[in-house]
Amino acid sequence: MTSEHSRGHHHGHQQGRHNEAQQSHEPGLAETLDLDALLLHEHLQEIFDWTAKHQPAPGTIVDLGAGTGTGTLGLTRTFPQASVVAVDQSEFMLAHLASAVEKNQLSDRVSTLQVDLDATWPELADIDLIWAASSMHHMGDPANILSQIGKTLAPGGLLVVVEMDTLPRHLPDDLGFGAPGLEQRLHDAVALAGWNAHPDWAPAIREAGMEIAEQRTFTYATDENRELIAHNAQTFLSRMRTSLGDPLSAEDLATIDQLLDPHGPQSLTRRTDLSMRGSRTVWAARPGR
Repeated sequence: MTSEHSRGHHHGHQQGRHNEAQQSHEPGLAETLDLDALLLHEHLQEIFDWTAKHQPAPGTIVDLGAGTGTGTLGLTRTFPQASVVAVDQSEFMLAHLASAVEKNQLSDRVSTLQVDLDATWPELADIDLIWAASSMHHMGDPANILSQIGKTLAPGGLLVVVEMDTLPRHLPDDLGFGAPGLEQRLHDAVALAGWNAHPDWAPAIREAGMEIAEQRTFTYATDENRELIAHNAQTFLSRMRTSLGDPLSAEDLATIDQLLDPHGPQSLTRRTDLSMRGSRTVWAARPGR
Protein backbone atom coordinates (compact mmCIF):
# COMPACT_ATOMS: atom_id res chain seq x y z
CA MET A 1 0.00 0.00 0.00
CA THR A 2 1.48 3.25 -1.07
CA SER A 3 0.69 6.48 0.66
CA GLU A 4 0.06 9.86 -0.85
CA HIS A 5 2.39 12.09 1.14
CA SER A 6 4.22 13.72 -1.69
CA ARG A 7 4.14 11.44 -4.68
CA GLY A 8 1.74 14.26 -5.43
CA HIS A 9 1.21 15.18 -9.03
CA HIS A 10 -0.62 13.45 -11.82
CA HIS A 11 1.55 11.45 -14.19
CA GLY A 12 0.19 13.30 -17.18
CA HIS A 13 1.93 16.55 -16.16
CA GLN A 14 5.60 17.06 -16.94
CA GLN A 15 6.40 13.37 -16.67
CA GLY A 16 10.17 13.60 -16.92
CA ARG A 17 10.59 16.20 -14.20
CA HIS A 18 8.02 14.41 -12.03
CA ASN A 19 9.98 11.16 -12.24
CA GLU A 20 13.22 12.93 -11.35
CA ALA A 21 11.60 14.61 -8.36
CA GLN A 22 9.99 11.37 -7.27
CA GLN A 23 13.30 9.51 -7.38
CA SER A 24 15.02 12.23 -5.34
CA HIS A 25 12.59 11.94 -2.45
CA GLU A 26 12.02 8.17 -2.55
CA PRO A 27 14.13 7.40 0.57
CA GLY A 28 12.14 9.90 2.65
CA LEU A 29 8.87 8.67 1.19
CA ALA A 30 9.80 5.07 1.97
CA GLU A 31 10.44 6.04 5.59
CA THR A 32 7.03 7.73 5.77
CA LEU A 33 5.27 4.72 4.26
CA ASP A 34 6.88 2.41 6.79
CA LEU A 35 5.90 4.75 9.63
CA ASP A 36 2.32 4.77 8.35
CA ALA A 37 2.30 0.98 8.38
CA LEU A 38 3.39 0.94 12.02
CA LEU A 39 1.07 3.71 13.20
CA LEU A 40 -2.01 2.67 11.24
CA HIS A 41 -1.71 -1.10 11.49
CA GLU A 42 -5.22 -1.57 12.92
CA HIS A 43 -6.80 0.83 10.43
CA LEU A 44 -5.16 -0.89 7.46
CA GLN A 45 -6.00 -4.35 8.79
CA GLU A 46 -9.64 -3.27 8.98
CA ILE A 47 -9.52 -2.64 5.23
CA PHE A 48 -7.80 -5.98 4.58
CA ASP A 49 -10.45 -7.78 6.65
CA TRP A 50 -13.21 -5.97 4.75
CA THR A 51 -11.58 -7.12 1.53
CA ALA A 52 -11.57 -10.70 2.82
CA LYS A 53 -15.33 -10.55 3.32
CA HIS A 54 -15.69 -9.86 -0.40
CA GLN A 55 -12.98 -12.29 -1.53
CA PRO A 56 -12.37 -14.88 1.22
CA ALA A 57 -9.72 -17.10 -0.37
CA PRO A 58 -7.87 -15.62 -3.35
CA GLY A 59 -5.09 -17.78 -4.70
CA THR A 60 -3.44 -15.06 -6.78
CA ILE A 61 -3.11 -11.38 -5.85
CA VAL A 62 -1.54 -8.41 -7.65
CA ASP A 63 -0.57 -5.28 -5.70
CA LEU A 64 -0.47 -2.38 -8.19
CA GLY A 65 1.81 0.44 -7.05
CA ALA A 66 3.12 -1.63 -4.16
CA GLY A 67 5.50 1.00 -2.77
CA THR A 68 7.45 -0.33 0.21
CA GLY A 69 5.09 -3.28 0.58
CA THR A 70 2.58 -2.31 3.27
CA GLY A 71 -0.21 -3.70 1.11
CA THR A 72 1.78 -6.69 -0.05
CA LEU A 73 2.69 -7.74 3.48
CA GLY A 74 -0.83 -7.09 4.76
CA LEU A 75 -2.30 -9.18 1.96
CA THR A 76 0.04 -12.11 2.65
CA ARG A 77 -0.90 -11.89 6.33
CA THR A 78 -4.63 -11.74 5.59
CA PHE A 79 -4.58 -14.43 2.89
CA PRO A 80 -1.98 -16.98 4.03
CA GLN A 81 -2.56 -19.32 1.06
CA ALA A 82 -2.19 -16.64 -1.62
CA SER A 83 0.76 -15.72 -3.80
CA VAL A 84 1.29 -11.99 -4.41
CA VAL A 85 2.88 -10.12 -7.32
CA ALA A 86 4.06 -6.67 -6.17
CA VAL A 87 4.12 -4.23 -9.10
CA ASP A 88 5.80 -0.81 -9.01
CA GLN A 89 7.76 1.36 -11.44
CA SER A 90 10.36 2.28 -8.80
CA GLU A 91 13.44 0.10 -8.52
CA PHE A 92 14.18 1.67 -5.13
CA MET A 93 10.73 0.84 -3.71
CA LEU A 94 10.81 -2.73 -4.99
CA ALA A 95 14.28 -3.28 -3.48
CA HIS A 96 12.95 -1.97 -0.15
CA LEU A 97 9.94 -4.27 -0.48
CA ALA A 98 12.09 -7.29 -1.38
CA SER A 99 14.14 -6.75 1.77
CA ALA A 100 10.96 -6.74 3.89
CA VAL A 101 9.73 -9.86 2.12
CA GLU A 102 12.99 -11.67 2.86
CA LYS A 103 12.95 -10.48 6.48
CA ASN A 104 9.43 -11.89 6.89
CA GLN A 105 10.42 -15.15 5.15
CA LEU A 106 7.85 -14.68 2.38
CA SER A 107 10.10 -15.10 -0.65
CA ASP A 108 8.25 -18.24 -1.70
CA ARG A 109 4.95 -16.35 -1.86
CA VAL A 110 5.85 -12.86 -3.09
CA SER A 111 7.42 -11.83 -6.39
CA THR A 112 8.18 -8.33 -7.66
CA LEU A 113 7.64 -6.81 -11.07
CA GLN A 114 9.11 -3.45 -12.12
CA VAL A 115 6.93 -1.84 -14.76
CA ASP A 116 5.52 1.57 -15.68
CA LEU A 117 1.86 0.68 -16.07
CA ASP A 118 1.25 3.72 -18.28
CA ALA A 119 3.69 2.27 -20.79
CA THR A 120 3.20 -1.50 -20.48
CA TRP A 121 0.59 -3.79 -18.99
CA PRO A 122 2.18 -6.93 -17.47
CA GLU A 123 1.32 -10.37 -18.82
CA LEU A 124 -0.98 -11.47 -16.02
CA ALA A 125 -4.23 -13.40 -16.28
CA ASP A 126 -6.95 -14.96 -14.13
CA ILE A 127 -5.98 -12.95 -11.04
CA ASP A 128 -8.32 -13.40 -8.08
CA LEU A 129 -7.62 -10.05 -6.38
CA ILE A 130 -6.09 -6.84 -7.71
CA TRP A 131 -5.20 -4.29 -5.01
CA ALA A 132 -4.50 -0.65 -5.93
CA ALA A 133 -3.90 1.53 -2.87
CA SER A 134 -3.07 5.23 -3.35
CA SER A 135 -1.81 4.35 -6.81
CA MET A 136 -4.70 4.67 -9.26
CA HIS A 137 -4.59 8.47 -9.29
CA HIS A 138 -0.97 8.34 -10.43
CA MET A 139 -1.96 6.68 -13.69
CA GLY A 140 -1.77 8.84 -16.81
CA ASP A 141 -4.73 7.00 -18.36
CA PRO A 142 -6.73 5.43 -15.53
CA ALA A 143 -9.55 4.45 -17.90
CA ASN A 144 -7.11 2.23 -19.81
CA ILE A 145 -5.69 0.78 -16.58
CA LEU A 146 -9.18 -0.08 -15.32
CA SER A 147 -9.99 -1.69 -18.66
CA GLN A 148 -6.82 -3.81 -18.42
CA ILE A 149 -7.69 -4.74 -14.84
CA GLY A 150 -11.12 -5.94 -15.95
CA LYS A 151 -9.48 -8.20 -18.54
CA THR A 152 -6.87 -9.47 -16.06
CA LEU A 153 -9.26 -10.48 -13.26
CA ALA A 154 -10.48 -14.04 -13.14
CA PRO A 155 -14.24 -14.64 -13.37
CA GLY A 156 -15.44 -13.76 -9.88
CA GLY A 157 -12.23 -11.82 -9.21
CA LEU A 158 -12.15 -8.60 -7.22
CA LEU A 159 -10.59 -5.16 -7.70
CA VAL A 160 -9.99 -3.08 -4.58
CA VAL A 161 -9.07 0.60 -5.03
CA VAL A 162 -8.00 2.52 -1.92
CA GLU A 163 -7.51 6.29 -1.72
CA MET A 164 -6.87 8.66 1.15
CA ASP A 165 -9.70 11.20 1.46
CA THR A 166 -7.31 13.76 2.90
CA LEU A 167 -3.68 13.72 3.90
CA PRO A 168 -3.08 12.79 7.56
CA ARG A 169 -3.49 15.44 10.24
CA HIS A 170 -1.24 15.61 13.29
CA LEU A 171 -1.55 19.02 14.96
CA PRO A 172 -4.11 20.66 17.25
CA ASP A 173 -5.86 23.69 15.74
CA ASP A 174 -4.23 26.02 18.28
CA LEU A 175 -0.55 25.28 18.86
CA GLY A 176 -0.22 27.91 21.59
CA PHE A 177 1.95 30.06 19.32
CA GLY A 178 1.64 31.32 15.77
CA ALA A 179 -1.74 31.82 14.11
CA PRO A 180 -4.35 29.09 14.85
CA GLY A 181 -5.37 26.84 11.97
CA LEU A 182 -1.88 26.20 10.56
CA GLU A 183 -2.56 22.61 9.57
CA GLN A 184 -5.79 23.53 7.76
CA ARG A 185 -3.92 26.17 5.76
CA LEU A 186 -1.25 23.60 4.89
CA HIS A 187 -3.89 21.14 3.74
CA ASP A 188 -5.60 23.82 1.67
CA ALA A 189 -2.26 24.64 0.02
CA VAL A 190 -1.39 21.03 -0.85
CA ALA A 191 -4.93 20.48 -2.16
CA LEU A 192 -4.46 23.51 -4.41
CA ALA A 193 -1.13 22.04 -5.55
CA GLY A 194 -2.89 18.82 -6.54
CA TRP A 195 -1.47 16.49 -3.88
CA ASN A 196 -3.60 13.39 -3.44
CA ALA A 197 -6.15 14.59 -6.03
CA HIS A 198 -8.44 11.79 -7.11
CA PRO A 199 -12.05 11.39 -8.25
CA ASP A 200 -14.79 9.12 -7.03
CA TRP A 201 -13.63 6.04 -8.90
CA ALA A 202 -17.07 4.41 -9.11
CA PRO A 203 -18.10 5.95 -12.50
CA ALA A 204 -14.75 5.08 -14.12
CA ILE A 205 -14.90 1.54 -12.73
CA ARG A 206 -18.40 1.07 -14.17
CA GLU A 207 -17.33 2.55 -17.52
CA ALA A 208 -14.58 -0.09 -17.63
CA GLY A 209 -17.30 -2.76 -17.52
CA MET A 210 -17.01 -3.69 -13.85
CA GLU A 211 -19.69 -3.68 -11.18
CA ILE A 212 -19.27 -1.96 -7.81
CA ALA A 213 -19.67 -4.52 -5.03
CA GLU A 214 -19.34 -1.97 -2.23
CA GLN A 215 -17.90 1.46 -1.48
CA ARG A 216 -16.95 2.37 2.07
CA THR A 217 -15.00 4.99 4.03
CA PHE A 218 -12.72 3.94 6.91
CA THR A 219 -11.66 6.56 9.46
CA TYR A 220 -8.77 6.47 11.93
CA ALA A 221 -7.55 8.48 14.89
CA THR A 222 -4.68 7.50 17.16
CA ASP A 223 -2.55 9.23 19.78
CA GLU A 224 -0.60 6.11 20.73
CA ASN A 225 3.09 5.74 19.87
CA ARG A 226 3.62 9.48 20.32
CA GLU A 227 7.28 9.29 19.43
CA LEU A 228 6.41 7.71 16.08
CA ILE A 229 3.61 10.22 15.51
CA ALA A 230 6.05 13.07 16.16
CA HIS A 231 8.49 11.48 13.71
CA ASN A 232 5.73 11.07 11.13
CA ALA A 233 4.58 14.67 11.62
CA GLN A 234 8.16 15.91 11.31
CA THR A 235 8.68 14.05 8.03
CA PHE A 236 5.37 15.28 6.68
CA LEU A 237 5.85 18.93 7.71
CA SER A 238 9.40 18.91 6.32
CA ARG A 239 8.07 17.86 2.91
CA MET A 240 5.37 20.52 3.03
CA ARG A 241 7.94 23.15 4.07
CA THR A 242 10.22 22.22 1.18
CA SER A 243 7.50 21.83 -1.44
CA LEU A 244 5.09 24.67 -0.64
CA GLY A 245 7.15 27.65 0.50
CA ASP A 246 5.59 30.46 -1.57
CA PRO A 247 1.86 30.05 -0.73
CA LEU A 248 2.61 30.22 3.01
CA SER A 249 2.88 33.40 5.05
CA ALA A 250 6.13 34.36 6.77
CA GLU A 251 4.40 33.74 10.11
CA ASP A 252 3.36 30.21 9.11
CA LEU A 253 6.82 29.42 7.77
CA ALA A 254 8.34 30.60 11.07
CA THR A 255 5.86 28.45 13.01
CA ILE A 256 6.76 25.38 10.95
CA ASP A 257 10.45 26.04 11.46
CA GLN A 258 9.95 26.16 15.22
CA LEU A 259 8.02 22.88 15.13
CA LEU A 260 10.76 21.25 13.07
CA ASP A 261 13.64 22.49 15.23
CA PRO A 262 14.56 19.37 17.25
CA HIS A 263 16.26 21.45 19.96
CA GLY A 264 13.72 24.27 20.17
CA PRO A 265 11.12 24.75 22.91
CA GLN A 266 8.26 24.29 20.40
CA SER A 267 9.71 21.14 18.82
CA LEU A 268 7.26 18.47 17.69
CA THR A 269 9.22 15.98 19.77
CA ARG A 270 8.35 17.91 22.95
CA ARG A 271 4.60 18.10 22.32
CA THR A 272 2.09 15.85 24.08
CA ASP A 273 -0.96 16.87 22.00
CA LEU A 274 -0.11 15.23 18.67
CA SER A 275 -2.29 12.60 17.06
CA MET A 276 -2.79 11.07 13.63
CA ARG A 277 -6.21 11.44 12.00
CA GLY A 278 -7.65 10.77 8.59
CA SER A 279 -9.74 8.47 6.45
CA ARG A 280 -9.62 6.30 3.35
CA THR A 281 -12.34 5.44 0.86
CA VAL A 282 -12.32 1.97 -0.66
CA TRP A 283 -14.06 0.70 -3.80
CA ALA A 284 -14.55 -3.04 -4.37
CA ALA A 285 -15.56 -4.14 -7.87
CA ARG A 286 -16.02 -7.29 -9.94
CA PRO A 287 -15.85 -7.96 -13.68
CA GLY A 288 -19.22 -7.46 -15.35
CA ARG A 289 -21.22 -10.55 -16.13
